[in-house]
Amino acid sequence: MRAKIDSMQTILKSVAEGNASLEKNLFTFDTLDYNVFSNQQWIRLHESHSQDIIVNWPDGHHTNGLQKHIEDLSAMFVYAPNTSIKQHPIRFGSSTGEWSCVTGVMEGTFTKPMPIGGGKFIQPTGKTFKLPMCTVGHWSNGVMIEESLFWDNQTYMNQLGLGK
Repeated sequence: MRAKIDSMQTILKSVAEGNASLEKNLFTFDTLDYNVFSNQQWIRLHESHSQDIIVNWPDGHHTNGLQKHIEDLSAMFVYAPNTSIKQHPIRFGSSTGEWSCVTGVMEGTFTKPMPIGGGKFIQPTGKTFKLPMCTVGHWSNGVMIEESLFWDNQTYMNQLGLGK
């Protein structure tokens, strides 16, 4: 009986530690979206992301490294400088805290020229966008080591006035 009690105590301790880790990671993620992302505080991105973060983007490409992730995030603000995420209606993760899943609402306005390469730009439409997004994070030692971003790019382009 003592062995069973010890085993259950070990399991309960593991669950409690996992829950604490998950809550810490979800709090970190709220700070990431509400403050760091929405206010372009890229110097703080290391608080939630590892230096060698792998990021999987909605268009299918992926990047390696924090600096490249910052460059990609910054590019979103060139044509829509007021882009923000102010809410996370759904937040959950694994019992170990190793994985998190957060949904949000990304919104902004297409007010500046959008670079499309080769020195060419799409002129701003003045249209606003507001669309659901989701981030799945894989965490280790309090920072994400891999991040998968999801949103509907067709809806995004349509709301920007660029869809067909």
